[in-house]
Amino acid sequence: MRLQVKGKNVEVSEAIRSYAEEKLGRLGRQLADPTRVELELAVEKNPSIADNHVAEATIWTKGPVLRAKEASTDMRASIDLLADKLERQVTRYRQKRRRRGRNDNGRALEPSVPITFDEEHEPLIVKTKQFFLKPMSPEEAVLQLELVGHDFFVFRHDQSGEINVVYRRQDGGYGLIEPS
Repeated sequence: MRLQVKGKNVEVSEAIRSYAEEKLGRLGRQLADPTRVELELAVEKNPSIADNHVAEATIWTKGPVLRAKEASTDMRASIDLLADKLERQVTRYRQKRRRRGRNDNGRALEPSVPITFDEEHEPLIVKTKQFFLKPMSPEEAVLQLELVGHDFFVFRHDQSGEINVVYRRQDGGYGLIEPS
């Protein structure tokens, strides 16, 4: 497992780096090599935010991309919370793969474009993402949706070749959007 630790608004000390390697190193036993883990540590400058020490991680596996973010008043506590959350995600990912009895080699990518409004109430795109759409069935897409923990997942349907979206409904079920 390759771990990259970055700092945003904070200098990452060797003590924090080794602490993060120790905590996230536990995931290496459950994940196949070569797995890349990127950890970004940040300190929010806003004094009204109590939990201003943020730890955010992205794990690239052979299957989905796992993401987690945690914040607390202490960087070590944020790393602890993050490691626990990622361990639950990795366990869920491995259990679902075992249950299904097949191999998911696609990458789940976050296809979101957050929209904000300026003072004139015109939409302003603040982030754009590009990603590869792996052909998969809607059932596989729901599995990927669950693994990344988002509300929707964009994929290419393996039979029709069309771009589809699966999303989590408020009643606990899932919806599928297909082009007509």
